[in-house]
Amino acid sequence: MSEKKEPNLWEGFKAFLMRGNVVDLAVAVVIGAAFTNIVNAVVKGIISPVVGAIGTKNLDHYSYCLKDPCTGSGDTATGVRILWGSVLGATITFVITAAVVYFLMVLPMAKYLARQEARRKAKEGTQEVIEVSELEVLKEIRDALVAQRGSGHDRE
Repeated sequence: MSEKKEPNLWEGFKAFLMRGNVVDLAVAVVIGAAFTNIVNAVVKGIISPVVGAIGTKNLDHYSYCLKDPCTGSGDTATGVRILWGSVLGATITFVITAAVVYFLMVLPMAKYLARQEARRKAKEGTQEVIEVSELEVLKEIRDALVAQRGSGHDRE
């Protein structure tokens, strides 16, 4: 009997790393991290100052005091403070991220893929017409040869 050799740990790990989806995921994480820096810069450099024109320039300063007295910050704070400005800032960051991803990545890629699909379908349609016409020509040639052969046998 032949013994099945089990792959060793290193071979299994190497096969796992060489799968396409693992590499794609790693690239997506790296690109996502770099993209996060861009979005954070847009929020910090453009959106926060625009919002700050209405109130404070730092959204983290927006808060509501549930239980007085709300004094101090960090570990020395007293009272119960709701930091709704932080939630607002995170929400704005999320909406901007989603908008940038959609309008600069998803929408153009969807349009590109739709154009590629339309080209592929048009090419397939052309090939079908060519194939049909070639088939018809071959049938006509066959019929002509059969007709010639039939008429040639009649002479003999």
